[in-house]
Amino acid sequence: MGISRILIANRGEIALRIHRAAHEMGIETVAVHSTADADAMHVRLADHAVCIGPPAAKDSYLNVAAIISAAEITQADAIHPGYGFLSENAQFADIVEAHGITWIGPKPEHIRTMGDKVQAKITAGALGLPLVPGSPGAVADFDEMRAIAKEIGYPVLAKAAAGGGGRGMKVVPDEESLESLVKQAMSEAKAAFGDDTMYLEKYLGNPRHIEFQVFGDGNGNAIHLGERDCSLQRRHQKVFEEAPSPVITPEERDRMGGIVAKAMADMGYRGAGTIEFLWENGEFYFIEMNTRLQVEHPVTEAITGLDLVREQIRIADGKPLSVAQEDIEFKGHAIECRINAEDPFTFAPSPGKITTYHAAGGMHVRVDSGLYAGYSIPPYYDSMIAKLIVYGRTREGCLMRLRRALEEMVVGGVKTNIPLHCELIKQPDVISGDYTIKWLEEWLAKREVEG
Repeated sequence: MGISRILIANRGEIALRIHRAAHEMGIETVAVHSTADADAMHVRLADHAVCIGPPAAKDSYLNVAAIISAAEITQADAIHPGYGFLSENAQFADIVEAHGITWIGPKPEHIRTMGDKVQAKITAGALGLPLVPGSPGAVADFDEMRAIAKEIGYPVLAKAAAGGGGRGMKVVPDEESLESLVKQAMSEAKAAFGDDTMYLEKYLGNPRHIEFQVFGDGNGNAIHLGERDCSLQRRHQKVFEEAPSPVITPEERDRMGGIVAKAMADMGYRGAGTIEFLWENGEFYFIEMNTRLQVEHPVTEAITGLDLVREQIRIADGKPLSVAQEDIEFKGHAIECRINAEDPFTFAPSPGKITTYHAAGGMHVRVDSGLYAGYSIPPYYDSMIAKLIVYGRTREGCLMRLRRALEEMVVGGVKTNIPLHCELIKQPDVISGDYTIKWLEEWLAKREVEG
């Protein structure tokens, strides 16, 4: 009979996004929520809603027992984890499947493999993906670290195997500082992740962050949906994403896309995934794989016309990929701005009550958000409250439409980073597409100095 009721194990705009895709497929939805999210839009719109705990994420959105209980009570036959929270938790995926519930995501073993940065690098190399030169795996001995660093050349990057969000990561400029900086990274990793396993890789001076969207059916068939450029970042957090990348040629896209699609087919990968690369001087270097839907998936949807959440649900339901590689056409340009409830330049969080709200509109303008006037943004979760996605036939047209949409969007009662985006898209380097992963932080530092 197939999937008929999906429990959405998430909150905010992504929970609403999944609800919409499910309803368009004639599938019922179950919202789970903390007490802080009782009035959230996805809770209001879902067919069923279950409170799973108090505000703290560890007691609600990360509470596996409560989520499984909610699925059983409401007779949900599938669980979609969205992104963040439990989306890349292989143990959760195992538990979902052990309860006879369909897991809308990759196979648990692939989540496990790609969630361990050392194992992911080994697997990626075996699958033919280009790697950043570095240690073949985890390295604990300082003499061995010195030998590896000397071979690949300073500066090197010491990274925690279990790391993420820039934690447990240190740039080592020379041999003299190697031991002290690695020890700092280890203690940071131990505190943040409970694991101080480290590895070393070549530090790339000024790369771009390019990622490829992939889909597999779990039976050895896989496709790619082109690349996204996510280089505008602050503290390793993406702020602005676009597709296609301003620097990747159609030939490079086809070549690299073919490599990643073959790797996923050989792996027997199931569902949506993103292969992330650093790109410098025409060369791609694998950094990690995200075994889930990405925040920035709408820009890929805009240029391909494919509904990625619908595709996830179809594949989890045992259906084949709805398109073949040759059916995919990349048309036009799309940009996403992450709208956060925070001070636009100090980045201090700004939770609170929304007094006025007007979403930007017009042709090829999309706003993914659960906001409404009178809604109170809780202080317990990530500060992202909306995503503004615009599409244009050309990158220039897309930027002009984005400028207009940002001017039109109103979120009253709290501070947001809309003014930051308004300034960003006026910068010559952003207009020309000439930026790297260091550009935004350097621009912000310069702006602060100039006052």
